Amino acid sequence: MATPDRVSYWNKTKSLMFVMLGLWVFFGYVIHMFVEQLNTIVIFGFPLGFYMAAQGSLIAFVVMLFWFARRQNAIDEEHHVNED
Repeated sequence: MATPDRVSYWNKTKSLMFVMLGLWVFFGYVIHMFVEQLNTIVIFGFPLGFYMAAQGSLIAFVVMLFWFARRQNAIDEEHHVNED
């Protein structure tokens, strides 16, 4: 039987998962679909489309990983299911 606390925990975890999935799709696919348009923007001498393909998406994925771990840990602590 699902208690209100379990339902709340799962809803927050599920919301976080969908946000992360959306960000992953954005940085993994959407950005690369518009590479030609992004190449008109130059940052540090490199076209933005090239930068996002070469390094930007990878940096975004690493940042997302740490942000997800921190956010999930906060949800776990809030619902008293965290690990020591």
